[in-house]
Amino acid sequence: MNLAVVILAAGKGTRMYSSHLPKVLHPLGGRPLVAYSVDLAARLTPDPPVLVIGHGGEQVQAFLQDRARYVLQAEQLGTGHALLQAEAALRDQADLVLVYAADMPLLTAASLRRLVAVHSQHPGPLTLLTVIAAHPRGFGRILRGEGGGEVLGIVEEAEATPAQRQIRELNAGVYCFAAEWLWPALQRLRPSPRKGEVYLTDLVQMAVEDGFAVHAVITEDETETLGINTRLHLAEAEATLRRRINQALLEGGVTMIDPATTYIQPDVVVEPDSVLWPGVCLLGRTQIGQGCEIGPHALLQDVVAGPGCYIGPGVVLRNQALPPGTRIEPPQIGMG
Repeated sequence: MNLAVVILAAGKGTRMYSSHLPKVLHPLGGRPLVAYSVDLAARLTPDPPVLVIGHGGEQVQAFLQDRARYVLQAEQLGTGHALLQAEAALRDQADLVLVYAADMPLLTAASLRRLVAVHSQHPGPLTLLTVIAAHPRGFGRILRGEGGGEVLGIVEEAEATPAQRQIRELNAGVYCFAAEWLWPALQRLRPSPRKGEVYLTDLVQMAVEDGFAVHAVITEDETETLGINTRLHLAEAEATLRRRINQALLEGGVTMIDPATTYIQPDVVVEPDSVLWPGVCLLGRTQIGQGCEIGPHALLQDVVAGPGCYIGPGVVLRNQALPPGTRIEPPQIGMG
């Protein structure tokens, strides 16, 4: 089946309190948030995703250029209205439409592939991604049938009963739709009485009322579904991304004396048997060869170090290529 990806990136991001930068261009691990979303789409389909842009759209286009197709949501009238803007670009071009937001940089291709696979196994209008939260607050609760079966609906926290607020399964805001059902269904959505906006969550109830079974895939990692709406969320995502990167390197044979203080950006490569001391920062497209030692609080940006190099404490290097076995001592410090 032909899969199309739609990424919702039109939000104003008012809670970021930025005077000049759209929310989806705020950096995480040295890269704008939206870059993670577009890279994720490229792992699922060779076709460029459709990006729904709005606030700061020209800046987003200038950054991504031809890596996406663009449609404009001139007024922010809800997620359902945002997706409706993509209809003209995708009608009759895809069997399945996968939808997620550009402010969810920690989503993984594995979870999205599983979502698409479950949808294909249980053909219907839609399948959604959910998460079991340790402390469920602020998100729509998933209502299931007896015995935890099919999804019956989503109730927003503000409208939930005390019993429903105890439900720990939350809507992640990620959906796989059957295209032939989706586009007519979007036309049937009505604005919320409270805010006058049109929401994708209402499609779940609509599908149930139409007599269809709605299935959900539960993500195994709660951090995947973190949406970035504030600077605090951004810091939480940085911490999670750092843990993921450091764990992968540790499992691949790299020694870190103190992983909690070691900062490595996503495009960095570190070969096995290298040792990273506390406070090391490896940025950009730095490559560390096998058996290197990087001293405490060294900072390397876009540096290629051959095997067996030694970088002393506090050394700062940018845009350099180091032959194998290079030794760079720290600046001279006076000692009595």
